[in-house]
Amino acid sequence: MTKIDLHDYVASVQDYPEPGVTFRDISPLMGDGKAYKAAIDQIVDFAEHLDVDLIAGPESRGFIVGSPLAYSMGVGFVPARKVGKLPRKAVSASYTLEYGGVNTLEIHEDAIKPGQRVMIVDDLLATGGTINATRKIIEELGGVVAGVAFIIELEDLHGREKIMEAGDVPFLALMEY
Repeated sequence: MTKIDLHDYVASVQDYPEPGVTFRDISPLMGDGKAYKAAIDQIVDFAEHLDVDLIAGPESRGFIVGSPLAYSMGVGFVPARKVGKLPRKAVSASYTLEYGGVNTLEIHEDAIKPGQRVMIVDDLLATGGTINATRKIIEELGGVVAGVAFIIELEDLHGREKIMEAGDVPFLALMEY
């Protein structure tokens, strides 16, 4: 079988969302069944030894990575939603956005039971704020972060270092830019 180079399925959009920024768009990867499956399968391979009980994905692209991953692994999926989107009591954490401003994520307070091992996944790691907010909620609920995984890591924004400052966890990025 020929190995798929996932870089071939990432569109680079110059000056989006603001001048000087190159946006890495995984829409072409998601639109190609073989590439999408290859990405999810690589994350499954990474997670196999982590004893994962749940997958957590922050809104919204974390849903796109996390849901098929949870299905493939036979574990549950927990969405980390933007504030005000969940109908029941939730725990929240705020973080600073890459281009300024603040956002807040929430997880239902009964979504994660104490001791459950949760892997956080997202499409792209930039500054690490979204992942650290998700991690903070998981840990507040008594969960254990079993690992983190991304399709893309933007190395120059040092998100990996910020995640590891909160405590070392198994880390996977399928591609680095």
